[in-house]
Amino acid sequence: MLRLMDDLGAPTSYLALATGVPVHDADGKRIGTVEHVLADDAEDVFDGIVVDTRSGPGGLRFADADQVERLYERGVVLKVGEDELHDPEPGAAVIDVDPADLDESPLTARLRRAWDWISGRY
Repeated sequence: MLRLMDDLGAPTSYLALATGVPVHDADGKRIGTVEHVLADDAEDVFDGIVVDTRSGPGGLRFADADQVERLYERGVVLKVGEDELHDPEPGAAVIDVDPADLDESPLTARLRRAWDWISGRY
């Protein structure tokens, strides 16, 4: 059973999720804060969140949308532990785009968008 010390407020949408709210793992442990929400606004698709875990090991990590249990006004609860979050690798960024790159897999697209945001190429 999930035990949280914080009152996370009412459920909310990724569109209203604020930067800096606490992120809790599946056991209720606070693992960081929301650094950024990744979404495709044109398609109304929630891709996931970038979690700032710099207070502990790992730095910035990425949680796919399917790893997020619930979004609340004052916090996020994940379905997984911190060790299951993605750590984008430096080689994952797309620098030059040509028409052949448009057929990338959904995972590749998510990782590319996460890396582009983390590296400041958004």
